[in-house]
Amino acid sequence: MDLRDQLKNLFPEHEEQDFEMPEEKFVQKEPLVCKFEKKGRNGKPVTLIEGFEGSDEELKSISKKIKTTLGIGGSGKDGIIVIQGDNRDKIMKILQEMGYKTKRVGG
Repeated sequence: MDLRDQLKNLFPEHEEQDFEMPEEKFVQKEPLVCKFEKKGRNGKPVTLIEGFEGSDEELKSISKKIKTTLGIGGSGKDGIIVIQGDNRDKIMKILQEMGYKTKRVGG
């Protein structure tokens, strides 16, 4: 006997109503940091997006959206998105359109 059956036994005159719980939207507390880096990558430039606080699935979906929009490669794991090339301005614009606050770091 589950909880609904128990409630029906306690309150037989009550009619059950079907309703959906509103989906809780995740809110990013700190802005995402977009920075340019060459160190440790054989001189190849990359844009790093750090500070993401959501789940890995959300991180990968954001990474995929950026990569498909710009048509470039990259990856997303451990709270950091790595995008090939120096595309900070374009990436920041995409993230702002998605509703994220962004902060540019470096030159």
